[in-house]
Amino acid sequence: MNRWILGITAGLIVLGGAIAAPGLIAGLTRPAPAAPAPTASVPVEEESPAWMTEPIHPLPQRRPGDTRKVELGRKLFLDKRLSQDRSISCASCHNLDRGGADSTQYSVGVGGQLGDRNAPTVFNVAFNFRQFWDGRADTLEQQVEGPLLNPKEMKSSWPEILKVVNEDAGYKADFAAIFGELPAREHVTACLAAFLRSLVTVSRFDKYLRGDANAITEREKQGYELFKRKGCVTCHQGSNAGGNLFSKFGAMGDYFADRGTLQQADLGRFKITGKEEDKYVFKVPSLRNVAKTAPYFHDGSVATLEEAVAIMGQYQLGKRLSKDDVALIVDFLGSLSGEVR
Repeated sequence: MNRWILGITAGLIVLGGAIAAPGLIAGLTRPAPAAPAPTASVPVEEESPAWMTEPIHPLPQRRPGDTRKVELGRKLFLDKRLSQDRSISCASCHNLDRGGADSTQYSVGVGGQLGDRNAPTVFNVAFNFRQFWDGRADTLEQQVEGPLLNPKEMKSSWPEILKVVNEDAGYKADFAAIFGELPAREHVTACLAAFLRSLVTVSRFDKYLRGDANAITEREKQGYELFKRKGCVTCHQGSNAGGNLFSKFGAMGDYFADRGTLQQADLGRFKITGKEEDKYVFKVPSLRNVAKTAPYFHDGSVATLEEAVAIMGQYQLGKRLSKDDVALIVDFLGSLSGEVR
């Protein structure tokens, strides 16, 4: 048995790239076999590298993909004309200079409408087994349609979107060069998804896992060991430090009762499945770049990472973490920040 497993307690900490959820091992729900997590780890070599014994694995150093689709997807991602009133783009809520999120509690859509949940980061989304807080999209191609068509977000339609791209000479030429035909719905989603898959942020912690002992500080190393001992790795493991299973928010206490004013968005997977056991269940978020994506939790109610860690200690671990423990864990989480290459 790997040494990190031995230190797992009954609970875990769940924060998020502007997101959060989850709970005890007993509260976890695993993905259906039909929708396995995309492979995010570097292929195993003949002699397994040292990081194979760790709960978190390094991100691949390169992501394969059609660079033409990636570049065209970038243009679409930044294009405000894809929203009904041409006021916002995908990047309005997922700012590439702000950790792939927007630093607000709820994002503002067309007509000044507010969204229902805090916008998660788009960085490293290729390594999530499902998309959206409630996991309703199996693929990135499905996910990109959500904001485009959502009446509270971009409020567009496929006829309107295709009209924009077909009337743009540059777009028409790009789509023809890649697909050999005029732009169609599946072409737009394919390019947007290709761009999202390119948003990989290799961090100092990845370098540490690959053998560079000096890539992170001593405090960050201590924070990582504490992160493992406390059991945070029960949900936050794999190459994305999360994003590969569902779990209940509030395993050791009723977070929503204590917060007050229950919202429909708090019901999580229940809104998708209608199953009682899916109430307050969310996709476990990735913790990569979490230091850059405040505010935290699906409701965007917590302003600082320190407060988020303390709250999760209470509601997921069932204990009060000391200030020193919180500070060490926060230091470690900072080492998971990286830049898109």
